[in-house]
Amino acid sequence: MTSHEPFGGSLSLASRHALVCGASAGIGHAAALALASLGAQVTVLARRADKLAEMLPRLREAGAAGAQCVVADLDDRSRFEPAIRTLLAEHGAVHILVNNSGGPAPGAVLDSGAGHFDAGFARVLYAAQAMVLACLPGMRAAGFGRIVNVLSTSAREPIPGLGVGNTVRAAMAGWSKTLSRELPPGVTINNILPGYTATERLQELAALTAQKTGRSIPDIEAEWKREIPEGRLAEPREIGQVIAFLCTPAAGYVRGQSLAVDGGRMRSL
Repeated sequence: MTSHEPFGGSLSLASRHALVCGASAGIGHAAALALASLGAQVTVLARRADKLAEMLPRLREAGAAGAQCVVADLDDRSRFEPAIRTLLAEHGAVHILVNNSGGPAPGAVLDSGAGHFDAGFARVLYAAQAMVLACLPGMRAAGFGRIVNVLSTSAREPIPGLGVGNTVRAAMAGWSKTLSRELPPGVTINNILPGYTATERLQELAALTAQKTGRSIPDIEAEWKREIPEGRLAEPREIGQVIAFLCTPAAGYVRGQSLAVDGGRMRSL
């Protein structure tokens, strides 16, 4: 076989349907555009209907085979689960699932009650489990499935000020590794661990740190950058492109991994 493509077409996602959660901004937004550029049909899910509507023409311009949106809140399973069933009935099986959600509110573990942990696990882990159970039959039938969970480097190295988030992300990594042993051949699951990325979430963390320490936000950001060998924050598109690669046929033998995309900041192996 001859091809001008270096991977012989194995990066193409033509005929595949991707569902990207938390897609109205940041990493989810970037991942949806990256998947569209590889020819996937892309469904974007988030709470903000206006932001999702703005995305649809951009997805088509990027190369998506089709584009639609689901307005849903991952904190409300009684509403988002029926919305996913409707999506599957109207637009066919989902072959690619990107589990991405806003993290729990910042704060120390000692300042967090049971309700904070309940809410964090519901938004991140329980919602992901429900999504997998809904989408897996279509993946199994197609003999192809990709599940990518957007976590954080805090799954390995806790980040100060994100007590509940650190806990939930680590639990999510354990859940994912367990699933990697249970999913059928051809259906993979992996985690992306973004480092400090220029998103709304990072701005929130910087503001909280500034409030607690009395330091300026530029000073806090400068300190973060000094910890990163690349010397800068990540752009969301850089994370989105790695997510998209893990969803391609080329990445079919990558399974059960937690891949840090952090500019080399983490010190652990």
